[in-house]
Amino acid sequence: MEPRFLLLADVAAELNVSDSQVYHMVRSGELPAIKIGGRGQWRVERARLEEYIQHKYEETAAWVRDNPLNEREPD
Repeated sequence: MEPRFLLLADVAAELNVSDSQVYHMVRSGELPAIKIGGRGQWRVERARLEEYIQHKYEETAAWVRDNPLNEREPD
């Protein structure tokens, strides 16, 4: 059974980005997370991470639609 909450390092590994990039995503509110414990350690719920990933797929698909590749003109 997979854990419900992930460390920021786990999220970084899952997304193949740096820990600092995930920290920025959390601090900016781009990726929902919670602070727990006396030292305020960040945790990201797996379901929220999956929602974030799905949102990024949708966002990317919209960008691709709005920014088609220009066909190269024949020489």
